[in-house]
Amino acid sequence: MARREDMGPWLEGDAVAGAGAGTRLGLPVSGPGSPARTGRRALALAVDWLACLLISGALFPGPQAAAFSLVRGDPVATLGIFALENLLLVGTVGHTLGHRLCNLRVRTAPVVRPGPDADGPTRSGSGLDVGRAPGLLRAAVRTVLLLLVIPAVVQDGDGRGLHDRAAGTVIVRR
Repeated sequence: MARREDMGPWLEGDAVAGAGAGTRLGLPVSGPGSPARTGRRALALAVDWLACLLISGALFPGPQAAAFSLVRGDPVATLGIFALENLLLVGTVGHTLGHRLCNLRVRTAPVVRPGPDADGPTRSGSGLDVGRAPGLLRAAVRTVLLLLVIPAVVQDGDGRGLHDRAAGTVIVRR
């Protein structure tokens, strides 16, 4: 049987003790460039889903076309619009409509490898890739896992969902 102590380092993100979310990635704890908090990310998701519901209701009315436009669209079309929005917008400009309104952006995460010294992990590379949009391949991986819901809900100590970890991305504040 697994104990909480056995899973502690993974759940806490293996960050420096007490340093905060994102420190393992070399991100600031607060302010611009810091990892986005769950509430802000949830609000951005709600804005994106609402926009997709409105588009789906206008372009793809379902068989029971209700008067209320949010429930009138075809559910599969709504999911497809949501996937397309995430793939194209995150892959090219680094944010969706909801991310932009909530002052967030999706960026490639720095590669972190355990350092040989006792000071903790070290970042590899020049660090220049942290500021750019993820690209279509990373956005595709992220979008597919986001559509599965569970990988997006499970987070590590750095505040990244499994979909962001798999895609090598991080959602940060602008």
